[in-house]
Amino acid sequence: MFKIPFLDLPPLRGAAGTVRLPGSKSISNRVLLLAALSEGKTFVRDLLASDDTAVMLESLRTLGCGVWREGDAVVIDGLGGRLRAKDAKLFLGNAGTAMRPLTAALAVLAATQGGSFEVSGVPRMHERPIGDLVDALRGLGCEIDDLGNPGYPPLRLRGPSALALDTPVRVRGDVSSQFLTALLLALPLVAERDIRIEVIGELISKPYIQITLALLERFGIAVKREGWAAFVIPAGSRYVSPGEVFVEGDASSASYFVGLGAIAAVDTPIRIEGVGSESLQGDVRFIEAAAAMGAEVKTGPNWLEVRRGAWPLKGITLDCNHIPDAAMTLSVMALYADGPTTLTNIASWRVKETDRIAAMATELRKLGATVDEGPDWIRVQPLQSWKAASVHTYDDHRVAMCFSLAAFNGLVTDAAVPVRILEPHCVAKTFPDYFETLFGVVTANAADIPVITIDGPTASGKGTLADEVGKALGFGVLDSGALYRVTGLAARRAGLNLDDGPAVASIVPTLQLRFADGLVFLGQEDVTARLRAEATGLLASQVAVHPEVRQALHQLQLDFRRLPGLVADGRDMGTAIFPDATLKVFLTASAATRAERRYKQLISKGISANIKGLREDLEARDERDKNRSASPLEPAQDAQLLDNSALTIEASVDQMLVWWQTRRPF
Repeated sequence: MFKIPFLDLPPLRGAAGTVRLPGSKSISNRVLLLAALSEGKTFVRDLLASDDTAVMLESLRTLGCGVWREGDAVVIDGLGGRLRAKDAKLFLGNAGTAMRPLTAALAVLAATQGGSFEVSGVPRMHERPIGDLVDALRGLGCEIDDLGNPGYPPLRLRGPSALALDTPVRVRGDVSSQFLTALLLALPLVAERDIRIEVIGELISKPYIQITLALLERFGIAVKREGWAAFVIPAGSRYVSPGEVFVEGDASSASYFVGLGAIAAVDTPIRIEGVGSESLQGDVRFIEAAAAMGAEVKTGPNWLEVRRGAWPLKGITLDCNHIPDAAMTLSVMALYADGPTTLTNIASWRVKETDRIAAMATELRKLGATVDEGPDWIRVQPLQSWKAASVHTYDDHRVAMCFSLAAFNGLVTDAAVPVRILEPHCVAKTFPDYFETLFGVVTANAADIPVITIDGPTASGKGTLADEVGKALGFGVLDSGALYRVTGLAARRAGLNLDDGPAVASIVPTLQLRFADGLVFLGQEDVTARLRAEATGLLASQVAVHPEVRQALHQLQLDFRRLPGLVADGRDMGTAIFPDATLKVFLTASAATRAERRYKQLISKGISANIKGLREDLEARDERDKNRSASPLEPAQDAQLLDNSALTIEASVDQMLVWWQTRRPF
């Protein structure tokens, strides 16, 4: 996951490959609560690992459930409908799928068994309405105190109190289906007699209720449904663990890759595994909307395949009541259409993690789009003249993921622009590895992938600075010096004659080299310490003299130019390898400063050293590097000079980021 302030997406050009979806958020949190309310152990497999499930799991632990991991399963040792903790404060973040059902379950359990429970969340959760659910529970006889604004969390749920089970429980259905889901999950706990739930107004998001009913049946509760207007929980209902539950992939998350296939999968489809024709989730019907816009879709029991059909996409008008979350993706796909796209019946967008209608309209306009909006609808016009935009995500995972599709603007305009996603880590709510997964199935022109080069003399701190800048931007890192050391090491291990340039060069394409967190991996082996050894440095010097080796490593260095960008350090990164780099920096420090740094490094490792000798060695090496015939050490003409003799690493990184920002169009 990219835990950085922003992530820059360069123009993307194509897509192909296979995506395995994380578990469904809606199913995951429902299953966790059902398992907690049941008696016995439930093995939950393929559970979504995200912020929303994390707060649910922590709450279940607080309430006395046994929660542990066993192999690939999360095991829940349920309460059997009996409270083990009678006083607890639960923090539920911005997870509506945890806040609403836990509120209902704890309210009825406190009423029948006594107790006091406080439920709260992040500030945005305290702006998300829960009043209709609270009114229904109070009508049943539950004691609920508003701890903030009436109708919103935080709340205190307390008891005991008498419940009026002989009259219907009435709840509005036109604000959020989660209110009805919460009652359906909670009321089997007190079903001494038939309990009737009546829905006031039109029930939105019916497919989510279907998920709830299907899962209730898995746990032994057969709810009787009278259309979508009333639901009856039979007397004597009792939760029974099925023993094992598999969580299917998240259909809402599938929408981004369905949209990706419709936009950019020209020759080979995007295959999406984890949802398909047998999915419980209504959002799988997003494929119908994508097909209406021109996508070619194939389905199997647990997979989808999507590729571009009509191009440009077709503008549509669609009632999105049945796919409220996934429909957000359509508003970005609309930018690639041949006419306006109008999405209606989406009032629920306004009470989600943010006001999603306002958020989507605002951010789409930043790209240059013409957007109209109403209380429960949005209309998006196709976009031809794109603007580079910095997309505010409102701490809303779906906003971040939707707008990643805007990076394909180069498919409809000759003036392709990058897109910046602010706070990309908000995707942790449902899909922590979303951007890594995206980068695994998309392509870009090499010239569009940004590169930052850091050249300079030995011991100037290039490697450390490159690692830190790479972390700050989410970019990959290339330590070019390590390439020569790895080549020498690999050649020696293979028993090659290091004086045989062609033989040594032949091993370069087989190197499985990776840089991560300041470490160097050759295959699965961490060779960082080995590469720093003096003997390995001598091997590097032997192989570096061969033109064949330098040519082979030249191509390998170019191959490190991968999404979303690269920070490359060395002697000639900005002059010979990446002359088109977006930002070039020549890092220097006085010989005295560099000698002192190297001295401290060696002493810390228990290696004896002499500062005077180190300085003389560095000055001699500087002279050799400056006067070598191939790629002499010198700043690129357009390089920024950075003398870090008196700078901390933090100050050097800050200066690099300032220079980087001046080169971005945002």
